[in-house]
Order: sequence, then C-alpha cells, then structure tokens
Amino acid sequence: MTAPTPVLALQGICKSFPGVRALHEVSLRLFPGEVHALMGQNGAGKSTLIKVLTGLYEPDAGRIELAGREIAPRTTQEAQDHGIRTVYQEVNLCPNLSVAENICLGRLPKRWGRIDWAAVRAEAQRVLAQMELDIDVDQPLHRCPLAQQQMVAIARALRDPAKVLILDEPTSSLDEAAVQQLFAVLRRLREQGLAILFVTHFLDQTYAISDRITVMRNGETEGEYLAQDLSRLALVNKMVGAAADDAEKARLASRSTAPGAPVLTAEQIGRSGTLQPTSLQLRRGEVLGLAGLLGSGRTELARLLFGADAADSGQLRVGDGPAGRFSSPREAIAAGLAFCSEDRKLEGCVLDLSVRENIVLALQARHGLRLVMKPAELQALADDYIRRLGIKTASADTPIGQLSGGNQQKVLLARWLATHPALLILDEPTRGIDVRAKEELMDAVLALAHSADQAEPMAVLFISSELPEVLHCSDRLLVMRDRHVLGEYPRGALDEHGVLEVIAADAPQAA
Repeated sequence: MTAPTPVLALQGICKSFPGVRALHEVSLRLFPGEVHALMGQNGAGKSTLIKVLTGLYEPDAGRIELAGREIAPRTTQEAQDHGIRTVYQEVNLCPNLSVAENICLGRLPKRWGRIDWAAVRAEAQRVLAQMELDIDVDQPLHRCPLAQQQMVAIARALRDPAKVLILDEPTSSLDEAAVQQLFAVLRRLREQGLAILFVTHFLDQTYAISDRITVMRNGETEGEYLAQDLSRLALVNKMVGAAADDAEKARLASRSTAPGAPVLTAEQIGRSGTLQPTSLQLRRGEVLGLAGLLGSGRTELARLLFGADAADSGQLRVGDGPAGRFSSPREAIAAGLAFCSEDRKLEGCVLDLSVRENIVLALQARHGLRLVMKPAELQALADDYIRRLGIKTASADTPIGQLSGGNQQKVLLARWLATHPALLILDEPTRGIDVRAKEELMDAVLALAHSADQAEPMAVLFISSELPEVLHCSDRLLVMRDRHVLGEYPRGALDEHGVLEVIAADAPQAA
C-alpha cells in the first residue's frame, strides 16, 4: 500500500543540545492509509523527533512538509492546527470527568452562553461512532478499563479532522486483549485514509499492525522498509548495529567460574500487563545477564525481584528459606538485596548531598535508627570506597551532582556495596557514561562476583541494552522479548548475532 506522495515528509532534520547531538539528517515519510512503525533502541532519537514534529522543539536544520507544503510548527497547538495529533504513552485525560467531557474538553459545545450537554454527548458519540466504538459517554473515565481510556484519548485527538495520528508507545500498559482491541481501531482508521505513526518497542506488535518501518539508530535514520520485506532478524540487526569479534567470543567461552549456593530463586513471578510469569535462579559468585530490546521486560523483572513493584503471581525464595514475596524494597534490602536503578538522576543520586552522604544512604535504610557511626567512621567508609572504585572526586564532601555520570554511577555502586549484599541488581549501570568509565565499571562488577578474596561472593544480575556489555559480564544469559523469557544460555553459547537471532525468532527458543 503505497501512495504516490507522502502526506508528511521530514528531510534533513537536525537537533542538538549542549554537548549532545540528538538528531542528525533524519528523514521520515508517512503515507495516507498506512500504519508506519518507528523503531529504535533507547537513545535512538525517536522521542526527540516526535517533539520536533509536534512543535515542542524547533529543529536546528531540516524541512517538514505536510501535503506538499512546508510547515514549521512552533507549538503543539500549531501542530494540531495542521492536523498532526499525538496520543502519548500516559493517558493525559481527567479521570473524574465523563467520557464525553474528556473527548470535548477545551472545546465544549455551548448554547446561549452555557454548555450544551446534549450536544457534548452527541459530539462524543459521533467521534466514537467513526471509530466503531461503543462506549457509554456518560460514565466517569476512571470506571473505564485502561484500553478504553486509550481509545478515548485517540477519540479526543481525532475529534477534528486529522491528517496524521502519532501514537507514542500506546500499548506499553495494555494486556494482549486490550492490544488487539486497539489494533482493530487502528485498522479502521487506516481504512479511512489516516496516516498513523506507531512508536513501539514490541517486535510482535510491529509486524502485526505495521505496513512500513523506519529504523533509527544513534540519532540518525538507518533506513525505511516495507514491513513485509524486512525480517525480524534484519530489523533487530539494524536497530542494534555492530557484532562481536572472534577474539571476544573466544575469551567469553574460556572464562570459568564455580557458582555457589542459590541466593534468590524466582518461581513464575509476574505481573499482569507488565511481565509474564518468569522463573530464574541467582547464585553466589555468578553474573546472570538479561539481554533484550527496550520493552522486553528486563527492568520490570528487576523491579519485581526487588519489591519495587508488586507481583500478582509467583513466589520468591531467599536462599533455602520459605517462599513468599517482597512487599517493599525495605524488605528486599533487609534480605540482602541491592538495586541500582537505570535512572540514576531520579531514583539514585541525591544531587545536593555529598558523596559520603550518598554512599551511606542504603546502609542507613537497612539498619534504621540502629545505625550509629561516628563521623570518623563514616569518613573512613566513604574514603575506602572512593579508593577501591576509583571515584574521581575532590573529596567525600563534594556534592554528587558535581561529579561526572560515570563517577556518580560508581558512588551508587559504593552505596550498595557498603551494605554487603548477597545479590546486586544492576539495571543499565553504564548508560550515559564514557567508554573508559564503562570498562572500569564492568571490571568492578566482575571482581565483585568472582573475587577469591570474598568468603561469600555475591550474585549479580546485570541488565544492559548494549549486547557487548552483557555478553562480556555474564556467566549465564537470559534473553527476553515482549515481556517474557525466550531462553537461558551458558556463557559462550551465544554471540551477538546469536542473541539477535533468538530475539528475532518467530517462536521462543529454549537452551
């Protein structure tokens, strides 16, 4: 399904921020009557491109054409006036208002200076009828299932005539039945001639709904393809890029470890709409790697193991203790778990506190008011980890916000090492740091698990979007896709190409 001319065309789009080149010579074409998937790893530039297209960011260079005419939206309202509508991942509606009020909000029909409630309901019903949806427009939005709330958000966006509909990760919080309901609506909108840009990280959903795919990598357009002409393996390769060399593969296969006793065993742990039931075991002296694309369920699994999110199925067992679940991170910390979140700015560093204060936080949380350490002891603790991890700081009193990203990450690692955990969960520990800092951090991770100096070496769960990193560090590897585990593999069984083949396979593969 190809139209002679695109309804929307972006050419040579560039956008930079201080010290960061977010977009470089990006191109994108949307045709009427098509669902066009925008794919790319985290940091590929998808979100920045959408913000340029919707008027939130002004491009540094490039051209945007709509129906053959150049446009330059400077605000979201200007983009909407051009017929470009966006529905974001988080439903941005008012749950206390009715479905009809949400659809018409901001442009409520009036008569004689008052809101015409009959016209509000009629207008909402008209828009929903165009989408062939049967939703009670008088009910409060909060009583609707999440899938219906997503439909209401789309209906609101399409109340006035639209040329382009942008859906930014619309299925991330939906279960399978809700996804199929959404796809049915998208197919009807496609038949009506709407151009739909579908931003997602789910491979199965991409091939279920998309006619055309644009792949982005490192802020650039890797290419545009018809979905029917692009295999899953080719798509994943284009998203990820490079492959491991023979020397690295040989080194991975030759490294030997002797894992110890189980630290944590998960039995069918899961959460509806977030992660399918998953089983795994983490053992002392071993690094278990989680590999998969963005949205595969890696972070969701880590948060369930640590009690940051509540599981609704399965059980956890610490050592040989009784089965149960953590109801909070505090319980997990008390049981000997530690968790470095992928978002060090929001969930890790307290930027105004010193390096020393940041290091001692987890120890304080674990022991509560029972932790009584003299200032000299706190200083000695901080100095010891600054030395051991090579943290580059003027002193332990320096605010952590003044450190580089790599050194901030090392401080967070020191914070958890100070608690002497049995299990250390590292979620994207090398994100946003330079190459040298990455190497130092990965060497530190391997030393933690494999050091012969430790009477009881810890277990490490290592999560990374960078395949070379996760293959470099892992003694065992779990490969994930679309919220479930595809298989478990010993070190050396897979190289980068092998991981990509597993991810791209039509059916799950077992080791």
